[in-house]
Amino acid sequence: MKKLVALLSILILSSCAELQSVVDNLPNQTGIDNATIASGLRQALDFGIEKQVTKLTQKDGFYGNSLVKILLPEELQKVDQTLRNVGLSSLADEGLKVLNRAAEDAVSEATPIFVDAVKGITFADAKTILLGADDSATTYLQNKTSTQLYDKFNPVIKSSFRKVGADQIWSNLITKYNALPLTNDVNPDLTDYVTQEALKGVYTMIAVEEKEIRTDFSARTTTLLKKVFALQD
Repeated sequence: MKKLVALLSILILSSCAELQSVVDNLPNQTGIDNATIASGLRQALDFGIEKQVTKLTQKDGFYGNSLVKILLPEELQKVDQTLRNVGLSSLADEGLKVLNRAAEDAVSEATPIFVDAVKGITFADAKTILLGADDSATTYLQNKTSTQLYDKFNPVIKSSFRKVGADQIWSNLITKYNALPLTNDVNPDLTDYVTQEALKGVYTMIAVEEKEIRTDFSARTTTLLKKVFALQD
């Protein structure tokens, strides 16, 4: 009896091994290799730039969008509130608005930077990203490009600050605040802050489009997107 059980066990294990060998050697039923999936992911990111990021370049693209509106940094919130308390609400409003205007102007000039970044990105394991979270490709792009893009984006923000008059407005605003009694002088690096927030806004809007392509069949408007994201489904 023991010999029979042992023999059956050997046969079962042998059959399982043979079956696994057959499965392992089956052709890729999806017919989609890593390079094709990577191309689909890049196209989804391109669509995010084309359809969503371009909205940020319009007037109120940041200021009127609750997802990406740039609010004051913590150290300036007290400046905002103090100015409102002493009747300078219009100045405080203008100070907030020009930060967003600078971001809107800068994104308009820097959009080619994001397009080039997407073209140059390589997906080591595109299938894993495709089958990941709704913003996996955007997160991958952010992790791979944020430092490089910051270095390119920061001088554009500086230029935009001057272009929209944000530097003069904030110089006036902070001067008035610092002249008030019982206040501590502030001098924050607004260029760095707005650069970080503008980049965050760009990635946020790219992620919006990526999620739409992943969850809405009608958003897959090319053969490549339909083919690649069908694998995710």
